[in-house]
Amino acid sequence: MDGLHGDKAITLTTKRATSVIDFGLLFFSSRECDASGEQAPAYQLVTECSKYADQHGFSAIWIPERHFTKEGWLYPNPALLLSALAKETSRIHLRAGSLVAPLHHPLRIAEDWAMLDHLSGGRVGLSFASGWHPNDFALAPESYAERSEVMCRAIEVVHKLWRGETVPFKGGDGQLVELRTYPLPLRREIPIWLTAAGNPKTFANAGRLEAHLLTHLYNQSIDELAEKIRIYRSARAEHGYDPATGKVSVMLHTYVGADMESVRAQVLGPFSHYLRSASSLVSAIGYSRGQQVDLSRLTEQDLQDYLVFITERLINEQRVLFGTPETCAPLVTQLRVAGVDEIACQLDFGMASDLVLKILPYLNQLRERFSPAQMSTPIPSLSSIDVGNARHQQTHNEPEHESKDLVVGSAPDPISTTAPLWSCKPCAMHMCKSVMLCS
Repeated sequence: MDGLHGDKAITLTTKRATSVIDFGLLFFSSRECDASGEQAPAYQLVTECSKYADQHGFSAIWIPERHFTKEGWLYPNPALLLSALAKETSRIHLRAGSLVAPLHHPLRIAEDWAMLDHLSGGRVGLSFASGWHPNDFALAPESYAERSEVMCRAIEVVHKLWRGETVPFKGGDGQLVELRTYPLPLRREIPIWLTAAGNPKTFANAGRLEAHLLTHLYNQSIDELAEKIRIYRSARAEHGYDPATGKVSVMLHTYVGADMESVRAQVLGPFSHYLRSASSLVSAIGYSRGQQVDLSRLTEQDLQDYLVFITERLINEQRVLFGTPETCAPLVTQLRVAGVDEIACQLDFGMASDLVLKILPYLNQLRERFSPAQMSTPIPSLSSIDVGNARHQQTHNEPEHESKDLVVGSAPDPISTTAPLWSCKPCAMHMCKSVMLCS
């Protein structure tokens, strides 16, 4: 594996630097509202966005699995919603982002998604996650303690069932029986992703499993992501798989408009509120990592100021795709050079649905800049790109109890308790003396 970090790794990076980068749409939050601020009709935004993306060359629609939260109530069953979207679209790929494998029997996963493969004409894909929120495991409490191992076993079993192989399972009489699932899917192989937050071990595990990769930028810089992508591709090669065929998808909150001033003015309030609504997730993530995070110690005004501070910093350091086609292009270029194959653009973070639909043409302009027709010449290496404020020094060493990756039971969550992105020593807002997010 070490040998692949030498000349071969450089060859892989150079090869991918001349490739295109795809744009998909990802949904995660249930904060859909109309122009008056009222809750929009359920699934209207995701349906209209999917139809637009299907007609304009976007790569995929990603739908999460989320349970028992008002922030994600639209998405308890990605297969069911994608079945509806299959009838509204004809070309775009339909993916779970992510399916929490330990909450489901692998027989049902194979059956349900084979049905969707037929209904969609062979357009499905699955990103698997081990899950992280203890409450979700009310559906399968016996799986929580060993959820990562359960997920890996499920991936291997689903692969076999999808290929039409028989797999032994225990029947109601306690006897083992060889079972094959039906219907057989249209395609012999199902595209599988592994959802990862930042732990290099998870990147390597994705390579070992011959899976693609779904990740984000919240607790890793682009340089760090590039190194983990090299680890991922090296692991693929080590286990006999073509390292170049593994796809890396990166989730970014996205709002691309006509000018930066209006974009900033439109997203600042809704995105800050969106982060606030995720505070319960912060506590749950901290619990799963042996940490304690308590935002309740801030006053109401301090909390609001702090969330605005976070939003501004995310924009300034380009951890979100907020801006114009011109201002967002450098970040896309950096990701492309780092080895990213697809940007999964999350659009649902509290913006009015009509505003989100209006900015889709600007997002499409950005996508077209990186279409095959525009990507005929190689681009410079990552080290030669002036990223300015887009880079932020981050610490690599995590405590031993944080060695397990945060693999969210849906799309990667916007806040990580280990993310040094908004680290402040002392806090620039002078108000987070006792909040562990500011370490």
